[in-house]
Amino acid sequence: QVQLVESGGGLVQPGGSLRVSCAFSGRTFSNYAMAWFRQAPGKEREIVAGISRGGGLTKYADFVKGRFTISRDNAKNTVSLQMSSLTPDDTAIYYCAAEASLVVTTPDLWGQGTQVTVSS
Repeated sequence: QVQLVESGGGLVQPGGSLRVSCAFSGRTFSNYAMAWFRQAPGKEREIVAGISRGGGLTKYADFVKGRFTISRDNAKNTVSLQMSSLTPDDTAIYYCAAEASLVVTTPDLWGQGTQVTVSS
């Protein structure tokens, strides 16, 4: 049974930093490209960042470039998103996603999400 389990969400002040992580189990992690999506209240789900199977290729949405960093550890079957300079606009549920491909375009697998709230 494949599972993607996010952790690390929470409440952070504007300008602060937060790291969310996703633990992957049930299949060979290194066969999957990974990505982080987010969905804010009343808005469509949008991609935040993606990383290739081996970790050598990363891609970011324009609205997070220079602020967020995606990384993966294929030995620990985890993918993380380090977020800094957070603003209230970053408030959303953050989802981990996976696709058995070089990069994520249409995810096969989703986590349950973790809430990130940026507020003073």
